Amino acid sequence: QVQLVESGGGLVQAGGSLRLSCAASGTIGSFDRMGWHRQAPGKQRELVATISRGGTTTYADSVKGRFTISRDNAKNTVFLQMNTLKPEDTAVYYCTAGYGITWSFWGQGTPVTVSS
Repeated sequence: QVQLVESGGGLVQAGGSLRLSCAASGTIGSFDRMGWHRQAPGKQRELVATISRGGTTTYADSVKGRFTISRDNAKNTVFLQMNTLKPEDTAVYYCTAGYGITWSFWGQGTPVTVSS
């Protein structure tokens, strides 16, 4: 069983930056891809960014050019650098790990609040 533990969330003003981290208890290189999802109050969960085993990244249109996903395989850690934050980025952010099209493991989430 793999555990994913997120950190780095908090309160930031619009235009600011945060860096989320996700520490995995297992080897992240064993997964086809790692990702970050988010869920805002009253809204459906949204896939924000993914990174494949080979390093290919994908982003939701709403965060392209502002967020960057990266990984450190030696430390079994995935990061989400979030710049130029907007109030609509306010959500709980979840780290996920998966095989193929399935997200098999989820972290407990870290809240991000962006004030206007």
